[in-house]
Amino acid sequence: MNSFVKITVGIGEFLYLLWRTLKSIKHFPSAIDKFFFQVFDMGNRTLPVAALISLSIGSVLALQTGIQLSGYGIEDKIGGIVGVSLCTELAPVMAAILMAGRVGSSITAEISSMKIYEEISALETMNIDPVRYLVLPRFLACIVTLPFLVIYMDLIGWLGGSFVSSMNQTISVSFSSFYNDLSQVVKISDIAVGIIKSLFFAVTISIVSCSVGLLASGGPREIGNSVTKSVVASFISILVLDYFLTRLLILVGLL
Repeated sequence: MNSFVKITVGIGEFLYLLWRTLKSIKHFPSAIDKFFFQVFDMGNRTLPVAALISLSIGSVLALQTGIQLSGYGIEDKIGGIVGVSLCTELAPVMAAILMAGRVGSSITAEISSMKIYEEISALETMNIDPVRYLVLPRFLACIVTLPFLVIYMDLIGWLGGSFVSSMNQTISVSFSSFYNDLSQVVKISDIAVGIIKSLFFAVTISIVSCSVGLLASGGPREIGNSVTKSVVASFISILVLDYFLTRLLILVGLL
């Protein structure tokens, strides 16, 4: 029962902060410099690791799938399988998990330290809204950055898959055959599915990270606890949200 109450309160705090953030969007021009800084910082934190993850996923997916397909003589269909799998599921989920671990944890650590050391109270004393000053730039930057990160991971993953498919003797599918099948199977709607998921994930990661940071209290040790809570809550939210988004996108015909 206690856990249920905590989850309910957490959802309420999430929705309340989301509402306040959406209301403050009209003040975006005053936060545009912070927005661009956050976009650059998020890209700098995630792009190298995202390239490594997507290259690995595309390569392993092509290797395992290609060997199975070659047993049925249909290894030339590997491009479409790798392409759709990355676009609709693997790239958006892995990008979101990476963003939560690398960026979300940093956001929570920064805001929770400001809260504990009473810097946020100082902002309120100077009549500066913490949501407009701290949350809004990170919220919008996450929404802009994550969809581009998903597309970036799609491309890198396809590259890894095509390289393994052409180099592995068991599969032996040329680059042209791989991308020919990929272009025939992967549709704009498949790419759109990944982008739609990433937008919802971005909202979740940014608001959860900021909410946990703003609610931090106690001493310096609470900063580490807040980061742990933020990352765990973001991971669980991403996985649960992914299921329901997939069901919804199937119902509307995008999957």
